[in-house]
Amino acid sequence: MQTDSTPRASTLGQIPRGIWMLGFVSMFMDISSEMIHSLLPMFLVTSLGASATMVGLIEGVAEAASPIVKMFSGALSDYLGNRKWLAVIGYGMGALSKPLFALAPTAGIVLTARVVDRVGKGIRGAPRDALVADITPAHLRGAAYGLRQSLDTVGAFLGPLLAVVLMLLWADNFRWVFWVSVLPGFVAVALLAFGIREPARQPGAKRVNPIAFENLKKLSRPYWWVVGVGAVFTLARFSEAFLVLRAMQGGVPIALVPLVMVAMNVVYSLSAYPFGKLADSMSHTRLLAAGLVVLIASDLVLAQGNSWPIVLIGVALWGLHMGITQGLLATMVAHPAPPELKGTAFGFFNLMSGLAMLVASVMAGELWDRFGASATFYAGAGFCIATLVALSSSTTKRRGKT
Repeated sequence: MQTDSTPRASTLGQIPRGIWMLGFVSMFMDISSEMIHSLLPMFLVTSLGASATMVGLIEGVAEAASPIVKMFSGALSDYLGNRKWLAVIGYGMGALSKPLFALAPTAGIVLTARVVDRVGKGIRGAPRDALVADITPAHLRGAAYGLRQSLDTVGAFLGPLLAVVLMLLWADNFRWVFWVSVLPGFVAVALLAFGIREPARQPGAKRVNPIAFENLKKLSRPYWWVVGVGAVFTLARFSEAFLVLRAMQGGVPIALVPLVMVAMNVVYSLSAYPFGKLADSMSHTRLLAAGLVVLIASDLVLAQGNSWPIVLIGVALWGLHMGITQGLLATMVAHPAPPELKGTAFGFFNLMSGLAMLVASVMAGELWDRFGASATFYAGAGFCIATLVALSSSTTKRRGKT
């Protein structure tokens, strides 16, 4: 028993304090965001009269805005040699967007709020992910990304759980819940601003343009392979708003629907660190393939029916696939990127993934309105299978060249 527990404690003990603090920052911001996101599809459909296509468009545009900004914030963090304060600005925008949801009279204002929130996420995302790489030894990066993601996801299930409690207490008053979400957002900003010290820039280091052609050439072929795989993988995933809409079809009271996000994020949180740690010792390609297989299973379960037990099984599998893949993809980006270009590397990766998310979410909404919910999830499974085939083919070609 002692032998089994010692390596686990040793790994956690080696992870820098800053990673833990970044995890708690993410946790509080996710509590704030998920209180809103777990209710937003229902708010749009029941209170503002939006269609599933409109929900998909809002989610797709918002999610695409984030990676476009990540591209520039990542490069800017490399140029300035400062990642923390860009992240503070991004988290601040996320916190400031929350009152807009509470005040929104139309779907257009909701779209504006979502874009402001996601632009903030874009500003903070790449610098924060690069900061994790900056302060973590290379042999612990998978565990560090997994730990930060795990703490992030604790917030992602506490947020919907708090939303359920408040909706029950306040008779399904969406807007009051949105107002409460403002508080944890500002706690996250304060923790980041005063609780994390960034590594000092090397003395004499010159500022260079990270997106100049001669610098982009330093991003190797293995890195661009990861970017391509990540984009194709994202086509197989659409916004989690459709998980909430699927739960609504099960006849569950509106106040309890966010429990599907609780279920998903509990599984995500429990699996993110173990699989992140596994990424430090296992083939990344095989682990990514395993995540795709789990996502196929999730899509097929969700396509089969809309009863509450089936939905819970499907979203739990969705959470497991997230736990397997999200820290892994961050590790796959960080490994081949030069230290001075890590922010830029995460920016390009998130740009391509975000554009793919826009396409996937809009397509999911159209399929939902035209052919029903099952068509949306069957299409997701089809994209997963295509991604597995592409992954297998590209891996075989790479081996053939070596």
